[in-house]
Amino acid sequence: MALPTSCSVLVVGSGNAGFCAAVAAKQAGAEDVVLIEKAPESWAGGNSYFTAGAYRTVHGGAKDLLPLVNNVDESMAKNIDIDPYTEQDFLDDMQRVCGGRSDPALTNTLVKDSLGTMRWLKENGVRFQLSFNRQAYEVGGRIKFWGGLALKTEDGGKGLIADHMANALRQGIKIFFSTPLERLWIDPATGALQGVVVCHLGVPALIKAGAVVLAAGGFESNPRLRAQLLGPAWDLAKVRGTPHNTGEVLEIAIRDAHAKQVGNWSGCHAVAWDFNAPANAGDREVSNEFTKSGYPLGLMFNTKGERFVDEGLDLRNYTYAKFGRAIIVQPGQCAFQIWDQRTIPWLRAEEYRPERVRRIMADTISDLADKLVPLGLQDREAFIDNVNRYNEAVYAFQREHPDKIWNPSILDGLSTQSSSTKLRIAKSNWALPLDQGPFMAVQVTCGITFTFGGLAVNPETAQVISSITDKGVDNLFCCGEMVGGLFYENYPGGSGLTSGAVFGRRAGTAAARAASQRES
Repeated sequence: MALPTSCSVLVVGSGNAGFCAAVAAKQAGAEDVVLIEKAPESWAGGNSYFTAGAYRTVHGGAKDLLPLVNNVDESMAKNIDIDPYTEQDFLDDMQRVCGGRSDPALTNTLVKDSLGTMRWLKENGVRFQLSFNRQAYEVGGRIKFWGGLALKTEDGGKGLIADHMANALRQGIKIFFSTPLERLWIDPATGALQGVVVCHLGVPALIKAGAVVLAAGGFESNPRLRAQLLGPAWDLAKVRGTPHNTGEVLEIAIRDAHAKQVGNWSGCHAVAWDFNAPANAGDREVSNEFTKSGYPLGLMFNTKGERFVDEGLDLRNYTYAKFGRAIIVQPGQCAFQIWDQRTIPWLRAEEYRPERVRRIMADTISDLADKLVPLGLQDREAFIDNVNRYNEAVYAFQREHPDKIWNPSILDGLSTQSSSTKLRIAKSNWALPLDQGPFMAVQVTCGITFTFGGLAVNPETAQVISSITDKGVDNLFCCGEMVGGLFYENYPGGSGLTSGAVFGRRAGTAAARAASQRES
């Protein structure tokens, strides 16, 4: 297929947001929609391919979610508990988790559009399921979902991109890989976008476009920009996803269209990641299984033998992006997660099975410490002492609160902080003793997912805002990780894919409208 010289709407980026924008543009009447991707087809999907496929959405409980999913039959549905997740719940989570800094208008759009967008995605072939493996525990014989997050895609990010690709081809969208954006063609007299310059298979080409949607990701795969913008040691973080999100499209928009820069440019989403994972790109076979998110069930130590986070601060959905960042500032960008026999069976197999991660097993904490020393544990005695201190604090709390029951699906209040004993860093929930061997440890580092700084957009249309006029740049739109102002320091799990879909859909619809107006 030859690269066209013109099109109605051109989308830059083949992730969740880009595909949503392209499909929305086509459905809004854009006759000729072209999607370009910098990466070769073997890296299609950007970071979306590497996700677990979780979407955070407003819902009224099972009555709203079960019609969307394909993995629950009538008999199973009777044994499932899913509390409603209201608009206010979603708004409160954004406010709390992001420190009250999220742009209110963007947040309102994200929240109010979420359920309608999930239904639209299903209509467009995205196969949703209830996330039993990641977001539910069996408690008292019933399957209880927790953390406001129950919806995922079949086969995670791999399945999501396969569904998006198939739908785009059905819709007649033309897709060109190995075609990076090089320049936005802006009319110097009007400031309106006229088209783009790309490099297709190594050859420069000009494409006139009625409108352009930028959906090319952040700068998380660029170690120089990470060190410059996120701070010291961030060049050493491991890349969870595509190696192609290196930030040049952000720079192009700022340079050529004077796009306004907003958001948390020193912030990012990062997770506890397998220490032995590849450094500069994710593995498309292993994908999200390098994530190591079982820390609420155990403890996490740095190489000095010290705990450095409250593993029970909140439900995992609200802490994993923040705790990944905490690992990067530890000595050697390294930490050890440990569990005993009480909780090892509760760990997710896809993350912790022996085929996926190096499991360090020992009959005693002393023996475990001996095995961790060659892996970087610097203070063996401190590690042993801090495990013992933790156990003493847990037992002291249990003596004062014998009525407290461990329940990993809620904030159960089982803590290390009693009137007689308090740790410097608490474990505020799910604090069980760690003294039943054999014990297990895994070594983790920081895996970066996506960056938070981005471009200012109109919340209704996702039109890019000019830093010169503070008004929209005609015919230029933006969605996905490139949107700034939503997330600060942290984010509620699953809201990234939802943001990409909500604003991708809006950007594509508005781009089709802008292209139609130009043609008429």
